Amino acid sequence: MSTGVLLLGSNINPRFEFLASARNLLGTECGRIIQCSSIYESEAWGFEADSFLNQVIVLDTILSPLDLLLKIQNIEKSLGRIRGNTDESTYNSRTIDIDILFYDELCLNHPQLQIPHPRIATRRFVLVPLCEILPEFRHPVLNKSISQMLATCDDPLKVTFISKQ
Repeated sequence: MSTGVLLLGSNINPRFEFLASARNLLGTECGRIIQCSSIYESEAWGFEADSFLNQVIVLDTILSPLDLLLKIQNIEKSLGRIRGNTDESTYNSRTIDIDILFYDELCLNHPQLQIPHPRIATRRFVLVPLCEILPEFRHPVLNKSISQMLATCDDPLKVTFISKQ
């Protein structure tokens, strides 16, 4: 059994329902959810759009990282996620976005998947919910705890607590 740490995000209404549906599908198709952060709202990062709701979940899974990614992509598609340009410099609104942040303490550099997620330390909307539930977890590459990364993050975007799950 392995542990995956995932970030959920939605900025197309009904945002709360998309997060709830994603949690339900992840729990059914990918493993057992063992922890969920509160839900936070943040401005869109990298483009102008409606604000995102974000939440971090931790799940136990028997899926390999690539199998987990495939299941996640199918869940996103089932919830109306439309993938446009695959150029990562182009961001857009989405019904649901699910990113694998960590998978155990694995470091993976695959053409389809990088673990840990390469931009964790630069994004407050990732670090705030992550720090709520895993403040002392150490990034396996940067060798810093989540709370240390949050304390030094220079992302100016505001992240606001909305609600417990």
